[in-house]
Amino acid sequence: MTPEQYCEQKTARSGSSFYYSFLFLPAEQRRAIMALYAFCREVDDVVDDCAEAAVAQAKLGWWREEIARLYEGAPQHPVTRALHTVIARYALAQEHFQEIIDGMAMDLVQTRYASFKELSLYCYRVASVVGLMAAAIFGYEDRHTLKYAHDLGMAFQLTNILRDVGEDAARGRIYLPADEMARFGVSADDVLARRMSDGMRELLRCQAQRARAYYDKAFAQLPAVDRYHQRSGLIMAAIYLSTLDAIEQQGYPVLQRRVRLSPWRKLWIAWRTARGEARRQRRIG
Repeated sequence: MTPEQYCEQKTARSGSSFYYSFLFLPAEQRRAIMALYAFCREVDDVVDDCAEAAVAQAKLGWWREEIARLYEGAPQHPVTRALHTVIARYALAQEHFQEIIDGMAMDLVQTRYASFKELSLYCYRVASVVGLMAAAIFGYEDRHTLKYAHDLGMAFQLTNILRDVGEDAARGRIYLPADEMARFGVSADDVLARRMSDGMRELLRCQAQRARAYYDKAFAQLPAVDRYHQRSGLIMAAIYLSTLDAIEQQGYPVLQRRVRLSPWRKLWIAWRTARGEARRQRRIG
């Protein structure tokens, strides 16, 4: 198996909504973004799959060293071997890979967030940084596109946090800001016990509204000249927004189960969005 095949399998098996947006990219960009995504999955799996924090810290330490080896031209892992040509072609910064690892490491030492300001650093590291790197792979002419990529990454992570409230609670993690929990009369015990109440529902609605605000902000900052370049991000956004719609329409059942879209629905949304962006490009071209 080649490094590129390893990354494609890692991406496909994850079941992520991102996979469907990658299908509409040219081959070179598709291989590059799948290598980046596979890296994110590898370091995320370290945190989720290791029962002992010390073991996870050691594994993340190995990945820090592996990123250094990658930029020295001597990668060992299939993912970093696939990234070897990608980092130069798309000018991906070593610091961004280290920031992603820093974000994953936060999960080993922090399970509560006092405020959204505190949570924002986590979201930036695990999602906005990835958005900035993805924007470089997709291509852009106007640097305002980086503001779009940053905010879209925030929107994706906030959607993930809302979608995964119950699953995170089962791991002892709460990503809902503590000051907002207090405002709605929700305790940490309520979240960990996954107790629904009127206050809990309003708290979850607040998180959904914040995510939507970040989507709106991101779309407003995407320059027209780069819209077609960034169509994969727009496909991802369409799928994520459909998930957010489903969460709201179903009354926020996220304490008990993860709201999912079927693979066929994701593929249909991806195809519909890609076709719409292609038509838009032809009209302005």
